[in-house]
Amino acid sequence: MPKKEIVEKILKSYESHGGINHLDGTNLPSKEAVAAIAQDLLRILFPGFHDRVPVARDQVAFYASQLVTSVRERLKTEVMKSFSSIAHKKGDSASLAREAEEVVDEFLHCIARVRELLQKDVQAAFDGDPAARSHEEIILAYPGLEAIAIQRLAHQLFRQKVPVIPRMMTEWAHGRTGIDIHPGARLGTHFFIDHGTGVVIGETTVIGDHVKIYQGVTLGAKSTKDGQKLKGSQRHPTVEERVTIYANATILGGDTVIGKNSTIAGCVFLIHSIPPDSVVMIEQREIKVIRKKDAATIGPDFVI
Repeated sequence: MPKKEIVEKILKSYESHGGINHLDGTNLPSKEAVAAIAQDLLRILFPGFHDRVPVARDQVAFYASQLVTSVRERLKTEVMKSFSSIAHKKGDSASLAREAEEVVDEFLHCIARVRELLQKDVQAAFDGDPAARSHEEIILAYPGLEAIAIQRLAHQLFRQKVPVIPRMMTEWAHGRTGIDIHPGARLGTHFFIDHGTGVVIGETTVIGDHVKIYQGVTLGAKSTKDGQKLKGSQRHPTVEERVTIYANATILGGDTVIGKNSTIAGCVFLIHSIPPDSVVMIEQREIKVIRKKDAATIGPDFVI
């Protein structure tokens, strides 16, 4: 097919399937720009850990000042785009710029508090994982900490009602770590995600202090039927303090509360609340062990 015909066919699809176009509208937030901002925010949170060269103590004031100035200007630009293109806020560019600046400044003021929380998350990971050799190893190599760090920042923007950008940030972290934490989720202190791949934590999830979860855990909603009608409601579980949830457990529903000091075993599927100090597990079935020399009695294809 000639190129002209291909282009004409695509242009016709722009007319017939217009819901996935953004033509003649205001500029949308840039995925590349938000990703670069998220990377620089990690540099601010963990100075010396996300840099190619060492950061000297006598240079850290200049280092922080330069990064904050750069992030402030770039994030203000993206917030302005989100206000105008997604929230459709009214007003001239000067008023939108002032509003975006106020939002970004409030956000940047939260970084010190986020660092305080992250120090506790690092300590929780170190205390909870005998394989951890140092705090440095956790910051450099544990995907759970990176996902939590970005989510804690994105949560602040989410609370400030910044459209789209918080979700873009957590999806950037999701792509890097395999851990999907919605920016709306409320995370307590000393939160540890071990291994992490496949973890999903929904928007209205509430997690208490000193919670530990393993790979493949889902804290989700019972159903997404008529999804938009559920907007704003509590759809995801509440996990109280000092709960451990083992690999591939699924806990669903806004009415579901996991009582404090409880343990959820691997592969459990749970859609109702449990009281504090509980252990929830799948009833054990008999495991039969057969020696390879006897395996012929159950068929030659059984033995690998």
